[in-house]
Amino acid sequence: MRYAQGGGLTAERRRLRERIRYEAGERFACGEKTAVIAKDLRVSERSVERWRRAWREGGMDALASTGPPKLPKLSDGQFAELEKELALGPAEHGWEDQRWTLARIRALIAFKFQIDCSMAAVWRLLQRHGWSWQRPALRAVERDEGAVGLWKKDVWPQVE
Repeated sequence: MRYAQGGGLTAERRRLRERIRYEAGERFACGEKTAVIAKDLRVSERSVERWRRAWREGGMDALASTGPPKLPKLSDGQFAELEKELALGPAEHGWEDQRWTLARIRALIAFKFQIDCSMAAVWRLLQRHGWSWQRPALRAVERDEGAVGLWKKDVWPQVE
């Protein structure tokens, strides 16, 4: 993820960036050059050019923050319901094995809440709430360590 809190800037950081844009807007009105503004505000010239274009078209109001880029598709209450469904297990929902894949969770969200979202959106939603991918806790009982050792010794060097 790009940001530590799992999706977008905090409200405080958005306000800080908005203040920087407003300061740039005041300097546009004074006729300062893009390079000087960028250097003083410690931002890229490209950003200052984008802000100047917005300022020309819409004034200072165009430099205001538009809020978070995208709100999650599921509310906290809906996610709590989803967690209860996930706790029941895939078999309870008609799948034969005990693996929750993104595709299955996506199908469950579509069925339960009538919300269509991409697999990437499902992953971001789960990650935002502290979920991670599943890993087996133990190795397979059928695993033959001797055969694995021989394979690593004889076959793997030839593959490399």
